[in-house]
Amino acid sequence: MNPKNAPARLICTALAAALLAACSPPPQDGHADATKAAPMAGAAATPPAPVPPAAEAQAKADAGAPLTRPAPAMRPEYAPQAYVAQRASTPRLQAPAGYYPAPQIEDRENYARYRDNPVVAAQEQSVSTFGVDVDTGSYTNVRRLLNEGRLPPADAVRAEEFINYFDYDYATPASRAQPFSIATEIAAAPWNSKRQLLKIGIQGYQVAPQDIPAANLVFLIDTSGSMADRDKLPLLKGALKQLVAKLRPQDRVAIVTYAGQATMTLDSTPGDQKARINAAIDGLSAAGSTNGGAGLDLAYAQAAKGFVKDGVNRILLASDGDFNVGATDLDALKDKIARQRQSGIALTTLGVGGGNFNDALAMQLADVGNGSYHYLDGLREARKVLSGELSATLLTIARDVKIQVEFNPALVAEYRLIGYEKRALAREDFNNDRVDAGEIGAGANVTALYEITPVGAAGTRLDPLRYGKPAAATGPGEELAFVRVRYKLPGATDSQLIEQPVARAGQAEASDGMRRAAAAAAFAQWLRGGKYLDGYTPAQIAALARSARGQDPHGLNAELAALAELAADLGTPAVP
Repeated sequence: MNPKNAPARLICTALAAALLAACSPPPQDGHADATKAAPMAGAAATPPAPVPPAAEAQAKADAGAPLTRPAPAMRPEYAPQAYVAQRASTPRLQAPAGYYPAPQIEDRENYARYRDNPVVAAQEQSVSTFGVDVDTGSYTNVRRLLNEGRLPPADAVRAEEFINYFDYDYATPASRAQPFSIATEIAAAPWNSKRQLLKIGIQGYQVAPQDIPAANLVFLIDTSGSMADRDKLPLLKGALKQLVAKLRPQDRVAIVTYAGQATMTLDSTPGDQKARINAAIDGLSAAGSTNGGAGLDLAYAQAAKGFVKDGVNRILLASDGDFNVGATDLDALKDKIARQRQSGIALTTLGVGGGNFNDALAMQLADVGNGSYHYLDGLREARKVLSGELSATLLTIARDVKIQVEFNPALVAEYRLIGYEKRALAREDFNNDRVDAGEIGAGANVTALYEITPVGAAGTRLDPLRYGKPAAATGPGEELAFVRVRYKLPGATDSQLIEQPVARAGQAEASDGMRRAAAAAAFAQWLRGGKYLDGYTPAQIAALARSARGQDPHGLNAELAALAELAADLGTPAVP
């Protein structure tokens, strides 16, 4: 080194070191040293004695560590105590109760509210009247909700639709001259042996699929944006193909879709052109709003255009929710459908999906449209409704079917009709042929259950009236009740009447059909809070369902039992 340049080199070196120290960021030494030993569990930590800044700097210098700036003061909102308070006030997601977690769904489903039928004193009111109902949508919709891991709303449960989901092996009528047979049975109520169940079954005559008259069908399909979910439009495509597979050359199908507007997607096409029909179904896609009113107008116009005299003329409306564009008023829609049914065009509704499902709309439109309401929770159910029960779904054998039961007050103290609240009729409506009631399809059966308390039994729920008169013996002494059924044949304006007495019976062992119906009725009542079940449990309901063996090729009894056990695991139903 040249001695003359040494002072200049020393000055440059010092300046470089100073600039480097000034430009370097301060080390992040606010964290605890990971190499320090943690205090023993349970021992109180002793804070270290404060070290003067000058002494700390000198110690680091002596150890060869670089000098650091003091750590900046922490902002108040980031202080530990403020952070703890913030965490405590922040809402947290709670794990759902039960083994099966309920999905996070925006639930805007709509169900019509109703009150359970009350207990009635036969001495005060001995006659019960209602219209039949072949809907099954409540049972399968509730099955969907339970399999999603959540109990259904009470108003989603309608006992008659649980009961009528099952078959009871009733004897079929011998001819079409009288389209129904009536079967009755009495047995002890499983939830209270002091009471009895009266089962009344009506069986329609069976029509082979090849004997169904030529069909003029219109598929009215909701293709709005909400239908894109896998359990909606994709499911419907597979479901409708189940029906297409059964079509014959004399049948015709048209497809009307509706979203923001109604569209004629497929002109009326013969049933043997299955490839063309299925291609139109495969081409459906979901987008837009829901103008169901316009869809109904176009579907009815197409059904009228292709009307088949003495044939099947029916619209199958498939949707997941509300009509939210165009005609949206329910009463106006019902009036429109009621006018159209007078022309002989029936309306059946098929519900799919969840989240925004409008059960109340699907049920009421089918009722006023002389059709039935079904909920499709999978392709298995679609096959049952649209293939296995095709005759019952499409071909109506009787309209405005009404049932009236008169109880003998000398033998029956109290009675209660389980279900059929939305089909209740005034006594005088039974003989009024202008009053609308339910329809029955070919091969379909309808079952009603009454819980009755015999005179003198200890199971009465009502106190005797202070000023009431003792019941007088009326009619034959061995008649417990008298059943009347009114119906109209297709195309007729005047009704016909069938009558049949119900004989008094002892405590006979319940048939498989009675156990199946009682289990379905008990499950529906339990899901609505179990007010009339006297503590009967889901485990007992499941055992009752499994005891009903009989003809059950699809394992529906075992499924009912499993659903009752699943419902019990999900919690306690809310009382409506």
